[in-house]
Amino acid sequence: MSASVTIRPAVRADAAELAALFTAQREHLRPWDPRRDHGFYTRAGQRARLTAVERDRAAGTAYRHLILEDGELAGEIAISNVVRRAFQSGNLGYWVAGERCGRGVATAAVGAMCRLAFGELELHRIEAATMLHNIGSQLVLDRNGFAPFGVAASYLRIAGSWCDHLLFQHIAEQPSAPLGRDELARRISLLADPQ
Repeated sequence: MSASVTIRPAVRADAAELAALFTAQREHLRPWDPRRDHGFYTRAGQRARLTAVERDRAAGTAYRHLILEDGELAGEIAISNVVRRAFQSGNLGYWVAGERCGRGVATAAVGAMCRLAFGELELHRIEAATMLHNIGSQLVLDRNGFAPFGVAASYLRIAGSWCDHLLFQHIAEQPSAPLGRDELARRISLLADPQ
């Protein structure tokens, strides 16, 4: 029997559980995240973060959700940097606990967030970025209708270093058909080294 993966909005009452999960996943997330200060891993730090999350949701600029696998906290997913009017676009980001990777949790969560973004939130386009070597995340995006379209040099500071990222997009009316591992790798290679 397969696990049930759902998403729901993150709220301040989730602070203690998120602090515990971030603490437990600290080493797993270290290569993929910006550097975090000690306070981030505390209940108070998460409560402050979730207060900002609720404020952003009320303003319509970001929508952070928890990822639940069989009702247990498994990670987070968000649409952020939402711009309305003629753009109707936002950025997707997500993470899943290390022991839950490779089980379809991220793929299901991204699918759920895309349905929310293109349905209730009425977005036209979602962009996502992965580090060049993050094949697992690239496959998750591929399975959910995202297409790679470029490489952004020194895009984000991750673990203390500015890192190049592969850019993906998903347009509501034009989802990309999944390419699969081999074709996705070929296209990424062409984007990363167009010579």
